[in-house]
Amino acid sequence: MKPGKELLFLALGGSGEIGMNANLYGCDGKWVMVDLGMTFSDPAYPGVELVFPDLEFIEERSDDLLGIVLTHGHEDHIGALPYLAADLGVPLYATPFTADLIRRKLEEQGLVKDIQLNVIENEGSLQLGPFGFRYLPLAHSIAEGNALLIDTPYGRIFHTGDWKLDDEPVIGVPSTPAALSALGDEGILALVCDSTNVFNPESSGSEGDVRDALIAAVKPLKGRALITTFASNVARLHTLGEVAKATNRQLCVAGRSLDRIIAVAKANGYLHDLPDLVDFDTAMGLPRREVLVIATGGQGEPRAALARVAEGNHQIKLEKGDTVLFSSKVIPGNEIAIGRIQNKLAADGVQMVTDRQADIHVSGHPGRPELAEMYRWIRPKVLVPVHGEMRHMTEQARFGLEQGIAHAVVQKNGDLVRLAPGKPGVIGQERSGRLVLDGDVILPADGLTMGERRKLAVNGQVSVAVALDGRGRLAGDPVVRPLGLPVEDDLEAFIAETVQDVRDAIEKPSSAKPKGKGGRQTGREDNVQEAIRLAVRRAATRWTGKKPVVTVLMIQAG
Repeated sequence: MKPGKELLFLALGGSGEIGMNANLYGCDGKWVMVDLGMTFSDPAYPGVELVFPDLEFIEERSDDLLGIVLTHGHEDHIGALPYLAADLGVPLYATPFTADLIRRKLEEQGLVKDIQLNVIENEGSLQLGPFGFRYLPLAHSIAEGNALLIDTPYGRIFHTGDWKLDDEPVIGVPSTPAALSALGDEGILALVCDSTNVFNPESSGSEGDVRDALIAAVKPLKGRALITTFASNVARLHTLGEVAKATNRQLCVAGRSLDRIIAVAKANGYLHDLPDLVDFDTAMGLPRREVLVIATGGQGEPRAALARVAEGNHQIKLEKGDTVLFSSKVIPGNEIAIGRIQNKLAADGVQMVTDRQADIHVSGHPGRPELAEMYRWIRPKVLVPVHGEMRHMTEQARFGLEQGIAHAVVQKNGDLVRLAPGKPGVIGQERSGRLVLDGDVILPADGLTMGERRKLAVNGQVSVAVALDGRGRLAGDPVVRPLGLPVEDDLEAFIAETVQDVRDAIEKPSSAKPKGKGGRQTGREDNVQEAIRLAVRRAATRWTGKKPVVTVLMIQAG
Protein backbone atom coordinates (compact mmCIF):
# COMPACT_ATOMS: atom_id res chain seq x y z
CA MET A 1 0.00 0.00 0.00
CA LYS A 2 1.66 3.21 -1.18
CA PRO A 3 -0.02 6.62 -0.77
CA GLY A 4 -0.99 8.20 -4.07
CA LYS A 5 -2.09 11.76 -4.78
CA GLU A 6 -4.04 11.79 -1.53
CA LEU A 7 -3.74 12.46 2.19
CA LEU A 8 -4.05 9.38 4.40
CA PHE A 9 -4.18 8.79 8.15
CA LEU A 10 -3.51 5.46 9.84
CA ALA A 11 -3.30 4.85 13.59
CA LEU A 12 -1.24 1.84 14.65
CA GLY A 13 -1.77 2.64 18.34
CA GLY A 14 -3.75 5.00 20.54
CA SER A 15 -7.09 4.79 18.73
CA GLY A 16 -9.49 2.55 20.60
CA GLU A 17 -7.27 2.71 23.69
CA ILE A 18 -5.58 5.29 25.90
CA GLY A 19 -1.82 4.92 25.52
CA MET A 20 0.64 3.42 23.01
CA ASN A 21 0.18 6.26 20.51
CA ALA A 22 1.56 5.71 17.01
CA ASN A 23 0.07 7.64 14.08
CA LEU A 24 0.96 7.64 10.39
CA TYR A 25 0.26 10.27 7.75
CA GLY A 26 0.76 9.43 4.08
CA CYS A 27 0.77 11.34 0.80
CA ASP A 28 2.61 11.35 -2.53
CA GLY A 29 4.19 7.96 -1.91
CA LYS A 30 5.65 8.84 1.51
CA TRP A 31 4.78 8.29 5.18
CA VAL A 32 5.62 10.13 8.39
CA MET A 33 4.99 8.90 11.93
CA VAL A 34 3.79 11.08 14.81
CA ASP A 35 4.74 9.63 18.22
CA LEU A 36 5.74 6.09 19.11
CA GLY A 37 4.59 5.22 22.60
CA MET A 38 3.98 2.27 24.89
CA THR A 39 1.46 1.26 27.49
CA PHE A 40 1.71 -0.79 30.66
CA SER A 41 0.59 -4.36 30.78
CA ASP A 42 -2.56 -5.82 32.31
CA PRO A 43 -3.50 -9.32 33.54
CA ALA A 44 -4.11 -10.42 29.94
CA TYR A 45 -0.32 -10.61 29.53
CA PRO A 46 1.08 -12.58 32.52
CA GLY A 47 4.68 -11.76 33.37
CA VAL A 48 4.80 -8.72 31.07
CA GLU A 49 5.27 -5.07 32.03
CA LEU A 50 5.45 -3.14 28.73
CA VAL A 51 3.26 -3.29 25.63
CA PHE A 52 4.11 -1.73 22.23
CA PRO A 53 2.27 -1.19 18.95
CA ASP A 54 2.90 -3.74 16.22
CA LEU A 55 4.60 -1.79 13.43
CA GLU A 56 4.66 -4.54 10.81
CA PHE A 57 2.69 -2.36 8.37
CA ILE A 58 5.24 0.44 8.30
CA GLU A 59 8.28 -1.83 8.80
CA GLU A 60 7.40 -3.39 5.44
CA ARG A 61 7.34 0.13 3.97
CA SER A 62 10.23 1.63 5.91
CA ASP A 63 11.89 2.83 2.68
CA ASP A 64 8.94 5.23 2.30
CA LEU A 65 9.00 6.40 5.94
CA LEU A 66 10.67 9.81 6.28
CA GLY A 67 10.89 10.21 10.05
CA ILE A 68 9.21 10.14 13.46
CA VAL A 69 8.04 13.47 14.89
CA LEU A 70 7.38 13.52 18.65
CA THR A 71 4.78 15.81 20.25
CA HIS A 72 5.93 15.53 23.89
CA GLY A 73 7.77 13.34 26.37
CA HIS A 74 5.14 11.16 28.04
CA GLU A 75 5.79 7.42 27.92
CA ASP A 76 2.64 6.74 25.90
CA HIS A 77 4.16 8.94 23.16
CA ILE A 78 7.91 8.14 23.30
CA GLY A 79 8.23 4.96 25.38
CA ALA A 80 8.57 2.49 22.47
CA LEU A 81 11.39 4.40 20.77
CA PRO A 82 14.28 2.50 22.43
CA TYR A 83 12.70 -0.81 21.42
CA LEU A 84 11.29 -0.21 17.94
CA ALA A 85 12.81 2.90 16.34
CA ALA A 86 16.15 1.34 15.36
CA ASP A 87 14.40 -1.22 13.14
CA LEU A 88 12.67 1.58 11.23
CA GLY A 89 15.98 3.28 10.50
CA VAL A 90 14.61 6.84 10.30
CA PRO A 91 15.51 10.04 12.17
CA LEU A 92 13.61 11.34 15.20
CA TYR A 93 12.51 14.96 15.72
CA ALA A 94 11.61 16.55 19.07
CA THR A 95 11.83 19.82 21.01
CA PRO A 96 14.71 20.15 23.53
CA PHE A 97 13.12 18.78 26.72
CA THR A 98 11.51 15.84 24.92
CA ALA A 99 14.72 15.18 22.98
CA ASP A 100 16.71 15.07 26.22
CA LEU A 101 14.34 12.48 27.67
CA ILE A 102 14.64 10.42 24.49
CA ARG A 103 18.43 10.72 24.39
CA ARG A 104 18.75 9.37 27.93
CA LYS A 105 16.51 6.44 27.03
CA LEU A 106 18.64 5.67 24.00
CA GLU A 107 21.80 5.90 26.11
CA GLU A 108 20.41 3.33 28.55
CA GLN A 109 19.87 0.93 25.64
CA GLY A 110 23.19 1.71 23.94
CA LEU A 111 21.43 3.11 20.87
CA VAL A 112 22.68 6.69 20.69
CA LYS A 113 24.89 5.96 17.67
CA ASP A 114 22.21 3.88 15.94
CA ILE A 115 19.35 6.40 15.92
CA GLN A 116 19.57 9.96 14.62
CA LEU A 117 17.89 12.37 17.06
CA ASN A 118 17.25 15.91 15.79
CA VAL A 119 16.44 18.73 18.22
CA ILE A 120 13.89 21.26 16.92
CA GLU A 121 13.68 24.53 18.80
CA ASN A 122 10.41 25.36 20.57
CA GLU A 123 7.90 26.68 18.03
CA GLY A 124 10.33 25.55 15.33
CA SER A 125 9.56 23.82 12.05
CA LEU A 126 10.91 21.15 9.72
CA GLN A 127 10.22 19.74 6.27
CA LEU A 128 10.04 16.02 5.52
CA GLY A 129 9.31 15.40 1.85
CA PRO A 130 5.77 16.63 1.12
CA PHE A 131 5.12 17.24 4.83
CA GLY A 132 5.84 20.50 6.59
CA PHE A 133 5.76 20.45 10.41
CA ARG A 134 5.46 23.37 12.81
CA TYR A 135 5.50 22.96 16.59
CA LEU A 136 2.76 24.86 18.44
CA PRO A 137 2.97 24.86 22.27
CA LEU A 138 -0.16 23.83 24.19
CA ALA A 139 -0.61 23.37 27.92
CA HIS A 140 -0.31 19.81 29.21
CA SER A 141 0.98 17.97 32.29
CA ILE A 142 4.58 17.93 31.07
CA ALA A 143 7.01 20.54 29.82
CA GLU A 144 6.90 21.28 26.10
CA GLY A 145 3.57 19.76 25.25
CA ASN A 146 3.00 20.51 21.58
CA ALA A 147 0.48 20.36 18.82
CA LEU A 148 1.73 19.88 15.27
CA LEU A 149 0.58 21.94 12.32
CA ILE A 150 1.19 19.67 9.34
CA ASP A 151 1.20 21.21 5.86
CA THR A 152 0.56 18.89 2.92
CA PRO A 153 -0.34 19.43 -0.75
CA TYR A 154 -3.89 18.33 0.09
CA GLY A 155 -4.62 20.46 3.14
CA ARG A 156 -3.42 21.33 6.62
CA ILE A 157 -3.74 19.08 9.67
CA PHE A 158 -3.83 20.30 13.25
CA HIS A 159 -2.63 17.32 15.31
CA THR A 160 -3.23 18.32 18.93
CA GLY A 161 -1.16 15.76 20.79
CA ASP A 162 -2.18 15.80 24.46
CA TRP A 163 -3.45 19.20 25.56
CA LYS A 164 -5.64 21.35 27.79
CA LEU A 165 -6.38 25.04 28.31
CA ASP A 166 -4.77 26.66 31.35
CA ASP A 167 -4.97 30.33 32.36
CA GLU A 168 -2.02 29.83 34.73
CA PRO A 169 0.11 27.01 33.27
CA VAL A 170 3.19 27.63 35.52
CA ILE A 171 5.59 26.01 32.99
CA GLY A 172 5.79 27.23 29.40
CA VAL A 173 3.72 29.72 27.38
CA PRO A 174 0.97 28.04 25.34
CA SER A 175 -0.26 29.35 22.00
CA THR A 176 -2.83 32.10 22.46
CA PRO A 177 -6.47 31.99 21.34
CA ALA A 178 -5.61 34.71 18.83
CA ALA A 179 -2.79 32.63 17.32
CA LEU A 180 -4.99 29.54 17.07
CA SER A 181 -7.84 31.56 15.57
CA ALA A 182 -5.43 32.92 12.96
CA LEU A 183 -4.63 29.34 11.95
CA GLY A 184 -8.33 28.69 11.61
CA ASP A 185 -8.61 31.76 9.38
CA GLU A 186 -5.92 30.30 7.11
CA GLY A 187 -7.87 27.07 6.79
CA ILE A 188 -7.54 23.70 8.51
CA LEU A 189 -8.60 20.54 6.72
CA ALA A 190 -8.50 18.13 9.69
CA LEU A 191 -8.30 18.37 13.47
CA VAL A 192 -6.81 15.16 14.88
CA CYS A 193 -7.74 15.56 18.51
CA ASP A 194 -7.24 14.12 22.02
CA SER A 195 -10.45 12.45 23.27
CA THR A 196 -9.44 11.41 26.81
CA ASN A 197 -11.70 13.70 28.84
CA VAL A 198 -14.61 14.19 26.44
CA PHE A 199 -17.09 13.02 29.08
CA ASN A 200 -15.96 15.72 31.52
CA PRO A 201 -18.60 18.48 31.41
CA GLU A 202 -16.20 20.98 32.99
CA SER A 203 -12.85 22.43 32.00
CA SER A 204 -9.82 20.58 33.29
CA GLY A 205 -8.73 23.43 35.58
CA SER A 206 -5.56 25.41 36.14
CA GLU A 207 -2.24 24.43 37.70
CA GLY A 208 -2.42 27.69 39.65
CA ASP A 209 -5.59 26.46 41.36
CA VAL A 210 -3.81 23.24 42.33
CA ARG A 211 -1.02 25.25 43.95
CA ASP A 212 -3.49 27.17 46.11
CA ALA A 213 -5.38 24.00 47.07
CA LEU A 214 -2.20 22.14 48.01
CA ILE A 215 -0.95 25.02 50.14
CA ALA A 216 -4.30 25.08 51.92
CA ALA A 217 -4.20 21.32 52.46
CA VAL A 218 -0.59 21.12 53.70
CA LYS A 219 -0.42 24.24 55.87
CA PRO A 220 -2.45 22.91 58.85
CA LEU A 221 -0.74 19.52 58.94
CA LYS A 222 1.36 18.80 62.03
CA GLY A 223 3.06 15.64 60.79
CA ARG A 224 5.13 14.73 57.79
CA ALA A 225 3.50 15.43 54.42
CA LEU A 226 4.13 13.15 51.45
CA ILE A 227 2.70 14.13 48.06
CA THR A 228 2.63 11.65 45.23
CA THR A 229 2.18 12.74 41.63
CA PHE A 230 3.22 11.80 38.09
CA ALA A 231 6.99 12.20 37.84
CA SER A 232 6.77 13.72 34.37
CA ASN A 233 4.53 16.58 35.49
CA VAL A 234 7.18 19.31 35.62
CA ALA A 235 4.55 21.97 36.28
CA ARG A 236 3.38 20.02 39.35
CA LEU A 237 6.96 19.70 40.59
CA HIS A 238 7.30 23.48 40.29
CA THR A 239 4.02 23.81 42.19
CA LEU A 240 5.24 21.49 44.97
CA GLY A 241 8.38 23.57 45.32
CA GLU A 242 6.15 26.59 45.91
CA VAL A 243 4.06 24.58 48.39
CA ALA A 244 7.21 23.71 50.33
CA LYS A 245 8.22 27.38 50.51
CA ALA A 246 4.74 28.56 51.48
CA THR A 247 4.44 25.99 54.29
CA ASN A 248 8.02 26.34 55.57
CA ARG A 249 8.93 22.74 54.82
CA GLN A 250 12.15 21.23 53.48
CA LEU A 251 11.73 19.36 50.19
CA CYS A 252 12.79 15.74 49.73
CA VAL A 253 12.34 13.62 46.57
CA ALA A 254 11.83 9.83 46.57
CA GLY A 255 11.89 7.98 43.27
CA ARG A 256 14.45 7.52 40.47
CA SER A 257 12.08 8.79 37.79
CA LEU A 258 11.65 12.02 39.76
CA ASP A 259 15.43 12.41 39.98
CA ARG A 260 15.68 11.92 36.21
CA ILE A 261 12.89 14.34 35.32
CA ILE A 262 14.28 17.05 37.62
CA ALA A 263 17.73 16.68 36.05
CA VAL A 264 16.32 16.90 32.51
CA ALA A 265 14.09 19.84 33.42
CA LYS A 266 16.97 21.83 34.92
CA ALA A 267 19.19 21.04 31.93
CA ASN A 268 16.53 22.57 29.68
CA GLY A 269 15.79 25.74 31.64
CA TYR A 270 13.01 24.58 33.96
CA LEU A 271 12.76 24.19 37.76
CA HIS A 272 15.69 26.49 38.52
CA ASP A 273 13.71 28.00 41.39
CA LEU A 274 13.00 24.59 42.95
CA PRO A 275 14.17 24.69 46.60
CA ASP A 276 17.35 22.83 47.49
CA LEU A 277 16.54 19.17 48.13
CA VAL A 278 17.41 17.34 51.34
CA ASP A 279 18.38 13.66 51.45
CA PHE A 280 16.44 10.93 53.23
CA ASP A 281 18.52 10.99 56.42
CA THR A 282 18.18 14.76 56.73
CA ALA A 283 14.44 14.57 56.09
CA MET A 284 13.95 11.96 58.79
CA GLY A 285 15.97 14.05 61.23
CA LEU A 286 13.82 17.17 60.77
CA PRO A 287 10.82 17.96 62.97
CA ARG A 288 7.88 16.17 61.38
CA ARG A 289 6.04 19.35 60.42
CA GLU A 290 9.10 20.69 58.59
CA VAL A 291 9.38 18.09 55.83
CA LEU A 292 7.56 17.66 52.52
CA VAL A 293 8.31 14.52 50.50
CA ILE A 294 7.51 14.13 46.80
CA ALA A 295 7.25 10.45 45.92
CA THR A 296 6.55 8.29 42.90
CA GLY A 297 3.98 5.48 43.02
CA GLY A 298 0.60 7.20 43.07
CA GLN A 299 -0.75 4.56 40.63
CA GLY A 300 0.05 1.70 43.00
CA GLU A 301 3.25 0.59 41.26
CA PRO A 302 4.68 -2.11 43.56
CA ARG A 303 8.34 -1.11 43.16
CA ALA A 304 7.83 2.67 43.36
CA ALA A 305 8.70 4.78 46.39
CA LEU A 306 5.19 5.08 47.86
CA ALA A 307 4.62 1.31 47.89
CA ARG A 308 7.96 0.81 49.67
CA VAL A 309 7.11 3.53 52.18
CA ALA A 310 3.76 1.86 52.87
CA GLU A 311 5.50 -1.51 53.33
CA GLY A 312 8.08 0.03 55.69
CA ASN A 313 10.91 -0.83 53.26
CA HIS A 314 12.06 2.72 52.49
CA GLN A 315 14.32 5.22 54.28
CA ILE A 316 11.33 7.56 54.49
CA LYS A 317 9.06 6.45 57.32
CA LEU A 318 5.47 7.50 57.95
CA GLU A 319 3.50 7.02 61.15
CA LYS A 320 0.27 8.02 62.81
CA GLY A 321 -0.37 11.73 62.30
CA ASP A 322 1.44 11.91 58.97
CA THR A 323 -0.43 12.59 55.72
CA VAL A 324 -0.19 11.34 52.13
CA LEU A 325 -1.75 13.56 49.47
CA PHE A 326 -2.55 11.97 46.08
CA SER A 327 -2.01 14.80 43.59
CA SER A 328 -2.88 12.62 40.63
CA LYS A 329 -5.81 11.01 38.88
CA VAL A 330 -6.47 7.29 39.21
CA ILE A 331 -5.77 5.69 35.84
CA PRO A 332 -8.51 3.11 35.12
CA GLY A 333 -7.26 -0.36 35.97
CA ASN A 334 -5.06 0.81 38.86
CA GLU A 335 -7.81 1.03 41.48
CA ILE A 336 -6.97 -2.26 43.20
CA ALA A 337 -3.23 -1.56 43.39
CA ILE A 338 -3.82 1.95 44.75
CA GLY A 339 -6.38 0.66 47.24
CA ARG A 340 -3.90 -1.92 48.52
CA ILE A 341 -1.37 0.81 49.34
CA GLN A 342 -4.00 3.08 50.86
CA ASN A 343 -5.20 0.27 53.12
CA LYS A 344 -1.66 -0.30 54.40
CA LEU A 345 -1.23 3.41 55.09
CA ALA A 346 -4.61 3.57 56.85
CA ALA A 347 -3.67 0.59 59.04
CA ASP A 348 -0.65 2.59 60.26
CA GLY A 349 -2.80 5.62 61.10
CA VAL A 350 -1.59 7.68 58.14
CA GLN A 351 -4.17 10.17 56.88
CA MET A 352 -4.86 10.49 53.16
CA VAL A 353 -6.20 13.24 50.91
CA THR A 354 -7.21 12.60 47.29
CA ASP A 355 -8.59 14.75 44.50
CA ARG A 356 -12.08 13.73 45.65
CA GLN A 357 -11.60 15.56 48.93
CA ALA A 358 -9.69 18.63 47.73
CA ASP A 359 -8.80 20.23 44.40
CA ILE A 360 -5.22 18.99 44.53
CA HIS A 361 -5.05 17.71 40.96
CA VAL A 362 -6.11 18.84 37.50
CA SER A 363 -6.06 16.76 34.35
CA GLY A 364 -3.77 17.41 31.41
CA HIS A 365 -6.55 16.68 28.92
CA PRO A 366 -9.45 18.85 27.69
CA GLY A 367 -13.00 18.68 28.98
CA ARG A 368 -15.97 19.53 26.80
CA PRO A 369 -15.74 23.34 27.20
CA GLU A 370 -12.09 23.24 26.09
CA LEU A 371 -12.90 21.03 23.11
CA ALA A 372 -15.64 23.46 22.09
CA GLU A 373 -13.18 26.37 22.28
CA MET A 374 -10.63 24.56 20.14
CA TYR A 375 -13.29 23.77 17.53
CA ARG A 376 -14.28 27.45 17.49
CA TRP A 377 -10.70 28.62 17.01
CA ILE A 378 -9.49 26.02 14.50
CA ARG A 379 -12.76 25.52 12.56
CA PRO A 380 -11.69 22.29 10.81
CA LYS A 381 -13.60 20.72 7.96
CA VAL A 382 -12.97 17.25 9.42
CA LEU A 383 -12.63 16.00 13.00
CA VAL A 384 -10.65 12.80 13.64
CA PRO A 385 -10.84 11.80 17.32
CA VAL A 386 -7.82 9.87 18.65
CA HIS A 387 -6.23 9.13 22.05
CA GLY A 388 -9.22 7.39 23.59
CA GLU A 389 -11.20 4.22 23.86
CA MET A 390 -13.95 3.76 21.29
CA ARG A 391 -16.54 5.30 23.63
CA HIS A 392 -14.40 8.43 24.01
CA MET A 393 -13.77 8.83 20.29
CA THR A 394 -17.39 8.17 19.31
CA GLU A 395 -18.58 10.75 21.84
CA GLN A 396 -16.08 13.35 20.62
CA ALA A 397 -17.24 12.79 17.03
CA ARG A 398 -20.84 13.30 18.12
CA PHE A 399 -19.90 16.40 20.14
CA GLY A 400 -17.88 17.88 17.28
CA LEU A 401 -20.74 17.47 14.81
CA GLU A 402 -23.07 19.05 17.36
CA GLN A 403 -20.65 22.00 17.56
CA GLY A 404 -20.84 22.56 13.81
CA ILE A 405 -17.93 20.59 12.32
CA ALA A 406 -19.03 19.30 8.93
CA HIS A 407 -17.47 15.81 9.06
CA ALA A 408 -16.20 13.47 11.77
CA VAL A 409 -14.37 10.20 11.13
CA VAL A 410 -14.49 7.57 13.87
CA GLN A 411 -11.59 5.19 13.33
CA LYS A 412 -9.63 2.63 15.30
CA ASN A 413 -6.16 1.16 15.09
CA GLY A 414 -5.68 -0.30 11.63
CA ASP A 415 -8.39 1.75 9.89
CA LEU A 416 -6.97 3.50 6.82
CA VAL A 417 -8.57 6.93 6.51
CA ARG A 418 -8.50 9.12 3.40
CA LEU A 419 -8.76 12.76 4.45
CA ALA A 420 -8.48 14.23 0.94
CA PRO A 421 -9.42 14.48 -1.84
CA GLY A 422 -13.12 13.72 -1.75
CA LYS A 423 -15.32 12.85 1.18
CA PRO A 424 -13.24 11.85 4.22
CA GLY A 425 -13.71 8.35 5.59
CA VAL A 426 -12.32 4.88 6.23
CA ILE A 427 -11.27 3.22 2.97
CA GLY A 428 -9.67 0.02 4.24
CA GLN A 429 -8.05 -1.91 7.05
CA GLU A 430 -4.36 -2.61 7.57
CA ARG A 431 -2.57 -4.82 10.05
CA SER A 432 -2.26 -3.48 13.59
CA GLY A 433 -1.80 -5.17 16.91
CA ARG A 434 0.32 -5.35 20.03
CA LEU A 435 3.78 -6.52 20.97
CA VAL A 436 4.94 -7.31 24.50
CA LEU A 437 8.33 -7.01 26.15
CA ASP A 438 8.75 -10.36 27.90
CA GLY A 439 12.01 -10.22 29.80
CA ASP A 440 14.42 -9.02 27.12
CA VAL A 441 12.43 -10.42 24.18
CA ILE A 442 9.75 -8.66 22.11
CA LEU A 443 6.91 -11.02 21.16
CA PRO A 444 3.45 -10.84 19.58
CA ALA A 445 0.92 -10.13 22.32
CA ASP A 446 -1.38 -12.86 21.02
CA GLY A 447 1.28 -15.31 19.89
CA LEU A 448 2.11 -18.82 21.05
CA THR A 449 4.08 -17.80 24.17
CA MET A 450 1.39 -15.56 25.62
CA GLY A 451 -1.31 -18.09 24.72
CA GLU A 452 0.53 -20.84 26.55
CA ARG A 453 1.18 -18.63 29.54
CA ARG A 454 -2.49 -17.69 29.83
CA LYS A 455 -3.41 -21.38 29.80
CA LEU A 456 -0.82 -22.09 32.48
CA ALA A 457 -2.06 -19.19 34.60
CA VAL A 458 -5.67 -20.36 34.40
CA ASN A 459 -5.40 -24.16 34.46
CA GLY A 460 -1.94 -25.09 35.73
CA GLN A 461 0.36 -27.73 34.32
CA VAL A 462 1.14 -31.43 34.83
CA SER A 463 4.42 -33.05 33.80
CA VAL A 464 4.60 -36.79 33.17
CA ALA A 465 7.77 -38.82 32.64
CA VAL A 466 7.63 -42.45 31.52
CA ALA A 467 10.36 -44.94 30.59
CA LEU A 468 9.55 -47.65 28.04
CA ASP A 469 11.52 -50.77 27.19
CA GLY A 470 12.23 -52.00 23.70
CA ARG A 471 8.78 -53.58 23.47
CA GLY A 472 7.03 -50.37 24.43
CA ARG A 473 6.19 -51.59 27.95
CA LEU A 474 6.72 -49.62 31.14
CA ALA A 475 10.20 -49.90 32.59
CA GLY A 476 9.42 -48.45 35.99
CA ASP A 477 6.75 -46.32 37.59
CA PRO A 478 5.57 -43.19 35.73
CA VAL A 479 6.41 -39.90 37.44
CA VAL A 480 3.62 -37.32 37.69
CA ARG A 481 4.25 -33.76 38.92
CA PRO A 482 1.38 -31.23 38.97
CA LEU A 483 2.14 -27.49 39.10
CA GLY A 484 -0.52 -24.90 39.89
CA LEU A 485 -3.25 -27.56 40.01
CA PRO A 486 -5.62 -27.31 43.03
CA VAL A 487 -4.89 -30.76 44.47
CA GLU A 488 -2.71 -29.77 47.42
CA ASP A 489 -5.00 -31.43 49.99
CA ASP A 490 -5.17 -34.66 47.96
CA LEU A 491 -1.83 -34.58 46.21
CA GLU A 492 -0.73 -38.16 46.94
CA ALA A 493 -4.10 -39.64 46.06
CA PHE A 494 -4.28 -37.62 42.84
CA ILE A 495 -0.79 -38.73 41.78
CA ALA A 496 -1.49 -42.36 42.60
CA GLU A 497 -4.70 -42.42 40.56
CA THR A 498 -3.11 -40.53 37.68
CA VAL A 499 -0.16 -42.95 37.61
CA GLN A 500 -2.60 -45.82 37.29
CA ASP A 501 -4.39 -43.99 34.44
CA VAL A 502 -1.04 -43.59 32.68
CA ARG A 503 -0.34 -47.33 33.09
CA ASP A 504 -3.73 -48.18 31.60
CA ALA A 505 -3.17 -45.78 28.67
CA ILE A 506 0.12 -47.50 27.84
CA GLU A 507 -1.00 -51.06 28.37
CA LYS A 508 -4.42 -50.63 26.75
CA PRO A 509 -3.90 -48.10 23.97
CA SER A 510 -6.98 -46.70 22.30
CA SER A 511 -8.07 -48.31 19.08
CA ALA A 512 -8.32 -44.83 17.59
CA LYS A 513 -5.11 -43.85 15.89
CA PRO A 514 -4.26 -40.17 16.27
CA LYS A 515 -3.41 -38.41 13.05
CA GLY A 516 -0.61 -35.95 12.46
CA LYS A 517 -0.57 -32.89 10.23
CA GLY A 518 -2.39 -33.31 6.95
CA GLY A 519 -4.25 -36.37 8.25
CA ARG A 520 -1.12 -38.58 8.16
CA GLN A 521 -1.28 -41.55 10.51
CA THR A 522 1.25 -41.10 13.32
CA GLY A 523 3.58 -43.80 14.67
CA ARG A 524 3.04 -45.91 17.77
CA GLU A 525 5.24 -43.65 19.92
CA ASP A 526 3.12 -40.63 19.02
CA ASN A 527 -0.05 -42.60 19.70
CA VAL A 528 1.17 -43.64 23.14
CA GLN A 529 2.31 -40.11 23.99
CA GLU A 530 -1.06 -38.66 23.03
CA ALA A 531 -2.89 -41.39 24.96
CA ILE A 532 -0.86 -40.51 28.07
CA ARG A 533 -1.56 -36.79 27.64
CA LEU A 534 -5.30 -37.34 27.34
CA ALA A 535 -5.38 -39.75 30.29
CA VAL A 536 -3.62 -37.24 32.56
CA ARG A 537 -5.82 -34.38 31.43
CA ARG A 538 -8.97 -36.45 32.07
CA ALA A 539 -7.70 -37.33 35.54
CA ALA A 540 -7.03 -33.66 36.33
CA THR A 541 -10.48 -32.67 35.06
CA ARG A 542 -12.08 -35.44 37.09
CA TRP A 543 -10.36 -34.25 40.26
CA THR A 544 -10.46 -30.48 39.82
CA GLY A 545 -12.62 -29.43 36.89
CA LYS A 546 -9.48 -27.92 35.33
CA LYS A 547 -7.93 -28.74 31.96
CA PRO A 548 -4.22 -28.23 32.57
CA VAL A 549 -1.41 -28.12 30.07
CA VAL A 550 0.09 -31.63 30.09
CA THR A 551 3.72 -32.24 29.13
CA VAL A 552 4.76 -35.83 28.43
CA LEU A 553 8.41 -36.92 28.44
CA MET A 554 9.02 -40.42 27.08
CA ILE A 555 12.40 -42.14 27.57
CA GLN A 556 13.52 -45.34 25.86
CA ALA A 557 15.11 -47.54 28.54
CA GLY A 558 17.76 -50.15 27.89
